[in-house]
Formats: sequence, C-alpha cells, structure tokens
Amino acid sequence: MGECNFMKNSSIPLVDLSRQVETLGPRINDALARVISNGDFIHGKAVKAFEEEFSEFVGVPHCIGVANGTDALEIALRWLMRERTGTVLVPSMTFIASAEAVGLAGGRVKFVDVDPSTALLTPELVTKAWTNDTVGVVAVHLWGQMCDMEELSRLCRERGAWLLEDCAQAHGARFRGRPAGSWGDAAAFSFYPGKNLGAFGDGGAVTTNNSTCADWVRRYANHGRSKKYLHEMEGRNSRLDTMQAAILRVKLAHLSDWNISRRRLAERYSENLKGVGDLVLPVTRDGAEHVFHLFVVTTSHRDALLDYLANQGIGAGVHYPCPLHLQPAYAGWGLCPGDLPASEGVANSCLSLPLFPEMRDDEIDTVSLMIREYFRSTGHA
Repeated sequence: MGECNFMKNSSIPLVDLSRQVETLGPRINDALARVISNGDFIHGKAVKAFEEEFSEFVGVPHCIGVANGTDALEIALRWLMRERTGTVLVPSMTFIASAEAVGLAGGRVKFVDVDPSTALLTPELVTKAWTNDTVGVVAVHLWGQMCDMEELSRLCRERGAWLLEDCAQAHGARFRGRPAGSWGDAAAFSFYPGKNLGAFGDGGAVTTNNSTCADWVRRYANHGRSKKYLHEMEGRNSRLDTMQAAILRVKLAHLSDWNISRRRLAERYSENLKGVGDLVLPVTRDGAEHVFHLFVVTTSHRDALLDYLANQGIGAGVHYPCPLHLQPAYAGWGLCPGDLPASEGVANSCLSLPLFPEMRDDEIDTVSLMIREYFRSTGHA
C-alpha cells in the first residue's frame, strides 16, 4: 500500500453523496423536469413507475411508496397487529425507529440480544426471548446483511406469529439467493439520502407478497380512502413524493452495480486490515449476500481510534453507540446494563469506516494506513 503521506487538511468523509450527484445529475434533472412539466406532484406517474420497478427488484408483487422509512415500519405494523396486539421482539442493536414504530402501532417491545459477530437477530435468541404474548418479530437486516430469514420464517410460521423485515440498510441484500423484502409478511424500506438507494430527502416503501396487506397499506397511507372522498377507515397522510420517486427511479438502475462496488471496496478493507491490532472485521454469514451499507469493525480502542481518524480528516462514525434497551426512552422497562451483553459489547466497540460506491481504492488504502499507524504508534499493534 506504500508509505502514508496523508495530510491533516485532506478529507475522506463517511459518505460523499456529491460524487453520485455529479455522475447522475443530468439524468436526475431530466427526470425532475418531466415531473414539473406533467404537474403531477402528488401520486404522480413516477410514483407508480417506481413502485412497479422496485417491486420487481425486490421480487414481490406489491410495493407501496410512503413518506419515510419510519412510516413504512409503523404502517406495516398497524396492518400486522390489526387483529391482535401484543409483545413484539426487536433487536436492541438497531436505530430507534425499529422499536418506536411498534409502540406507535399499539404493540409492546421486548428487546432481544444479537449475535456478537454480526449484530443480527438469530433464531436461537428469538426462541429464548419468546413468551406466550409474542405476536411477531422485527428482523433488522443491520449494516447491509440479512438475518437467517429461512429459520426465522419457519419459527414464526410454526408459532402463529408474523415476521416484519426492516430493510432500511439492506437494499439489494440476499439470503439463500432471495432478496431482502421478499421473506416476511411485510417489509419496510427507507430511502433516506445516505442509504444504498437514497432519495434527495425522506422516502420509504412497504413491500409484501400479500395483496390484502398491500391494499390496506395503500388505503391507510392515503387517508383511508379507496377513491376520492370515499374513506373506508381513518388513515393518515404518508405519501412518497413524486419528485423523490423520479430520483429513485434514476438511481435504482444503478443500485446493483453500486452494491458490487461496495462489496469490492469492503474486500479491499478486509485485506488491508487483516491482523491489525485487535480489530475484528465484518463477517458475512453463510448464504448471505452482504451489501455493506456500512463497513463496521470492532475494537476495544474504538473511541481513541475514532478521535485519531477525525484528527486526520477521516469521517468514521458509530452505528450505534448505545443499544436501545439502555436508551433514556426505555428507562424503567426492567432492563439494566449487562442484561443484553452482546448488544452492549457491539455498541461499545463498533466503528463504521468510510464506504460509498464512488470511493477510490487509494482512499480505502489511506484510511487503512491511518488505522495501521494508530495501532503502531500507540503500541497496540
């Protein structure tokens, strides 16, 4: 990799969206101009076209665009719990949206520990956490890798519970050759700008194989109406903006290639960082096709290394520094430090390194060299 001559005034961000915009700018401008020309800003043609294209990408018959990823989770959960509410098993190592949507939909969260090597739910941990009141499971495909959906699906089916996929970080990921968003009773996607498939603002979608679910979600997200001024139930206003759908259509055509690029860059990191200090590199499970929304390592020197990289102009990050069961929002729920040790261990040691499809090999090498230099200079190599 050569000698390290990285200057402190240089900058390698965690994510650089400007490079994507520079490449796709003319096509995005054309797509937006068509929306403006058509004047169909709400539920426009681009929304329907994107829903059809994304459902084909996911491998399901139904996709319903909504305003954001949290709405996608909540609305899907409202459908799943329309007849019976109860306890929903959610991993503690995830963003709060995975849990807060359960409460918003009327359910009760029970936090579950994760596999320390992948930070994912496992069938064994779900089985251990199961109670007579369990009605469903939220399987979070964290950092770009899917849970064991084959076994989780079987487990939920045998116990008469539903399974919701949180695919916010897993656009294009696969397990046993089958895409994220096609396994569960329903799935929720976020199109937040930094996602593998990101809009220029908020956006989300629910995907499902169930036509009854799709019809309910579509009506609920549009004020509960089946046609103009005919409302069959109380719903809400959660629509995927036509401008955002137009942008997503342009980007969707490149998503598979971007995911290939992410995997190649992740392999370069892994080669560069093999055997460095106490770094533990990402593990890809058997049968999984990782899309590396994030490249996450763990180290007992996380905070010091994070500060060191920041001082060198390298924008590493932490996803996430506090597991949900220890968040103030869930104080008093009966869980204390030490109760979910793997989640707490990952939260205390995880570090997300810069990774985005347009990143150059020399940037990967520079970040790697700085990490190696940190461990060498501190005597932790």
